[in-house]
Amino acid sequence: MPCWFEGPLAAFDTETTGVDVERDRIVSAALVVQSQAGASPVTTRWLVNPGVPVPEGATAIHGLTDTHLQRYGRWPAPVLEEVGRALAEQSAAGVPLVVMNAPFDLTLLDRELRRHRASSLASYLGTSSLCVLDPWVLDKHLDRYRKGRRTLADLCAHYGVELAGAHDAAADAEASMAVVRAIGQRFAVRLERLSAAELHARQAVWHAAQARGLQAWFARNGSEEVCDPAWPLRTELTSAA
Repeated sequence: MPCWFEGPLAAFDTETTGVDVERDRIVSAALVVQSQAGASPVTTRWLVNPGVPVPEGATAIHGLTDTHLQRYGRWPAPVLEEVGRALAEQSAAGVPLVVMNAPFDLTLLDRELRRHRASSLASYLGTSSLCVLDPWVLDKHLDRYRKGRRTLADLCAHYGVELAGAHDAAADAEASMAVVRAIGQRFAVRLERLSAAELHARQAVWHAAQARGLQAWFARNGSEEVCDPAWPLRTELTSAA
């Protein structure tokens, strides 16, 4: 039986109008599925016309303009239906889902499903549940004393993964998957006896501890920044965004 980092994985990523998971919108998304390490990935891409203006700052990051999205993007509702079903299919098959900074992408997806489909991500998953592998959480826990930033580009450089076309959802998803496999191999002694499901549970604990530590650091430096300990999905707000 191969270790989880050698077996089938899927990876999900989005590009958005901003960084507010409660109010911003998805403009592109990608799901990359790989049957085993080294196999050719199968990629599904979605381009969305969000129906709201895309801020210049967001366009500067991912290159998607209002004009391009209005011409080539699809309306959100059918796209989100496809995305929800695609993730549910991977979950039902027991395939771990790689998501870099999972609380951002998965929470934003959940809010978009509620907005456009009147349904939650959990509703699409049904009786199954996501088994998430977050390279940011894994790296920060397993190599906690390494100095420097830990963006996807930084992690790719550190683990020797090529990132061609950063801030393209498909490229970022594929790179995130490669980073997770590289983390698994580098820390195999600590990880190979864990199943992906066990690792999912541990990441929730690790992320909460990381959030508390960062919150304490902000407090010591006089910042009111709030760090949400929830992972891989942030708590639902009591009122709709």
